[in-house]
Amino acid sequence: MSAAPDAADAGDGGADGIRTGSPRPEGADREGTDPADWDAASDSTEDSEAAEDSEAAEAAGAAGGPSSRPGDIAREALRAAREERARARAREQVDEAKRPRRDPAPRVPRTTRGDRAADRRAREIRESLADAFLMPDATDAPTPAVSAETDTPPASAGASARSRVTPPHAGTTGTTAQPPAPQPPAAQPPAAPPSMAAPARDGDHRRTFPPFPPRPSGDDGPFAETWWGRAWVTALEDGALDPTRLARGRGYAEQGHVDAITVTPGLVLAYVQGSRPRPYRVQVRLRTFDDADWDRFLDAAADRPGHIAALLDKEMPQSLADCGVPLLPGPGDLAPRCSCPDSGHPCKHAAALCYQTARLLDADPFVLLLLRGRGEHEVIDALSRLSAARAARAAQGREPEPLPGIRATDAVSRRGPELPPLPAPLPPPSHPEQPPVYPASPGGPDPFALDQLATDAAARAHALLTTGRDPVGTLSLWHDAVRLAAARPGSGLTAGTRALYASLARAAGRAPGDLARAVAAWRQGGPTGLAVLEEPWDPPAGRFDRARPLLLAADFPAFRPWRNRLTHPRGHVQLRLGRDHLWYAYESEPGQDDWWPRGTPDPDPVGALTGLDTLGDA
Repeated sequence: MSAAPDAADAGDGGADGIRTGSPRPEGADREGTDPADWDAASDSTEDSEAAEDSEAAEAAGAAGGPSSRPGDIAREALRAAREERARARAREQVDEAKRPRRDPAPRVPRTTRGDRAADRRAREIRESLADAFLMPDATDAPTPAVSAETDTPPASAGASARSRVTPPHAGTTGTTAQPPAPQPPAAQPPAAPPSMAAPARDGDHRRTFPPFPPRPSGDDGPFAETWWGRAWVTALEDGALDPTRLARGRGYAEQGHVDAITVTPGLVLAYVQGSRPRPYRVQVRLRTFDDADWDRFLDAAADRPGHIAALLDKEMPQSLADCGVPLLPGPGDLAPRCSCPDSGHPCKHAAALCYQTARLLDADPFVLLLLRGRGEHEVIDALSRLSAARAARAAQGREPEPLPGIRATDAVSRRGPELPPLPAPLPPPSHPEQPPVYPASPGGPDPFALDQLATDAAARAHALLTTGRDPVGTLSLWHDAVRLAAARPGSGLTAGTRALYASLARAAGRAPGDLARAVAAWRQGGPTGLAVLEEPWDPPAGRFDRARPLLLAADFPAFRPWRNRLTHPRGHVQLRLGRDHLWYAYESEPGQDDWWPRGTPDPDPVGALTGLDTLGDA
């Protein structure tokens, strides 16, 4: 009884060993064989081996062994998982294919001949374990896009464009996988070409108008509604040689094929979209008026005040067309020119531009005057001057007779009685007075700034009265800003002086710190002190050379000379010789080279250093 199970176990193990090391199917080594066909052949071999194992299991059961053993169930489950994996691989290859094709029908697995019970049992086991090892369905993965534009994809040696038939599930009928339906490409709106106009260059003699939109379907009304617009259309149609081209040009205009329109004296220019992708350059020329024609037109327009009012209201009086000047074009006056190969007069593109120009004239009659040579502002200015001159001449004719009398110049020029001499001028005040206090008001000027300006004006007036010259007239902007800041008490410590320093420095293009240093130099020596601060110079021999022995005699160390400056060896005290031959003392932190004016100028270098606190520390 125990020999049968052992034999069955040995047979199962041998079958597994054969299945693990099973050779390739026939023809797998040939070049060009698809791996999917190889997998299908392997699956057929595995199905035949599964049938043989089922026969052995049924025979063992009939001999008296157990009906279902755990080892058999596990092997059947493993086979089902392999089959499902092969089917999933085949489905992935089908999805990656570009064009479906049919593979030869899969091989029918061998079944046990003459033993229907074994076949039925094996089929029941496969069906019961079919869903035990489910693999992910290929339909859950994203389907690759299929091109809908190419009917025959290009063939390649390494890839096949045909679909494959998935191996059928054990006990079920195989089906052919259908490729995903091609999706038509989304329709994109045609890109509108950019306008070729240049409205940024417009002026009184150049105007650019945006393109007109297409007219609504069914709108068969005329392009021009005013009498001058209809006269333009009449000149176009009467001078045309081919009515067919006019009709096509009208259709182009109604469909909005005319781009932005540029009007200059004697010329209308636009690009018109024809049957080709590139638009055509179209221009229509019209003769401009000379000065004599313009004089006659302006005289006729200025004769009646209603003419000027009508022009300002964008209206063209009918009487202006009969003033002796051909304001509106006649047949043959319009000279079209187009870049298309059509030699018609006019071509359909030029006709479209003329029809759209009539719509421009409807909206603004000054476009017609610009075509004749003058812009809107130029015409209005000329009419204003002419109307004012005529009104002045008319008013002068209505003036009454002048009253009898004598001219003022005649009265002054006559010698009258001797007048007494003028009294002596009053003596100037000893000092300028203080200005009144200006109240602060919301939105009004700053009272502090007003007080500053009034005080400065009073001081300058007093100096001009006493000395006869203005000391501020020759100052630069920077020197005047320093003078104004130095005239204000304080050193920028209060809010008012800080605001003054900030505004003056900003106006002069300097930093507030530079202004504070310049104010200290101005207070030390006026304009000369500011020059000593900002302008080093080379003094002549004499006074500058005698300063060093004087400092040594006063027990000072040897100062280092540089141009007009003598610097203490410690770098904290400096003497500068001004052009007024006075010595100016400066102080700085040792080694910082940040010099600030200190003390008062003195002709003696030792006297200029007297009273400095830094010397006592040294």
